[in-house]
Formats: sequence, C-alpha cells, structure tokens
Amino acid sequence: MIRDDEEPVGLGALDRVTWALRRADLAVLTLKEQRLRPLGMAAAHYTLLMSVHSEPGLAGAELARRLNVTPQAVASLVARLEGRGQLERREHPRHRHVQELHLTDAGREALRAADEVIADIERHITEGLGPEESAQLRTLLGHVSKAVRNA
Repeated sequence: MIRDDEEPVGLGALDRVTWALRRADLAVLTLKEQRLRPLGMAAAHYTLLMSVHSEPGLAGAELARRLNVTPQAVASLVARLEGRGQLERREHPRHRHVQELHLTDAGREALRAADEVIADIERHITEGLGPEESAQLRTLLGHVSKAVRNA
C-alpha cells in the first residue's frame, strides 16, 4: 500500500524517453487534427485512407491489427468513409465472407488533399530540426521501434 507521504512515481518520471515520445506524439496529433478539420477529416481517417492506399485490398480485421485498434473501431471508420464515397468494399476473389477495402476516386482526392496538410506539418518539423537532426531522429525512432518489438 502506498502511504500519503510516498510518491506514486519514481524520481525523473517526467524525464523518461517514453514520456517525451508521448508528449511529441500528442503535439503532432493535435496539430494534425487542427489542420485536417477544415477538410472534414480526422487524423484517424487519414491513417486509414493511407493504409488502404499503400495496401489496397486489406480486410478490416487485418487493418485493425496493423493500426493497433479494435476491429469495431475500423468498422466504424470504414462505414463513415464508405458513406462519404471515399472507400469501397469488394468481395474477396476466393473468400466470399471476406471483404477487401479499396479507395474510390473521391477517396484518392481526399487523401491527396489531406496528405498536402500532413506534408506541410512534416516540413514544419523538419525545417525546425534541420536535415541532420531530422535524419538522426528518424534513425533513433527506428531504433526505438526495434527495441520495443524485441522487448
């Protein structure tokens, strides 16, 4: 049991790498949400459209695994984007119960517009860091991903 006079976290908890990653992620996500809102899009919509663009034909369950969200969350996003005419489901050629996801022309246009916004955010970040620090950050983040996968 923790007593009232005991600290619930260790010294330096707010200086941890994981906390710095979280603060950076929240800052970037907040900016994405603000800049995508005028397009009627959320960051989650962009992520899903980008994923389907990079791997057309993904099934919802596979997409959920790759995005680390629940199948229900993907189904909700897919329904919303399908309702906007940006995404379509097609029957899998061999497995009739599986539906593949594909971008429509409207989906490609929405993704193109959103990607311009995201590319502008990327430019803002990389210009602030400079080319060397940007490259170093990408390398370090790759190392973080590898370390976490191997944990």
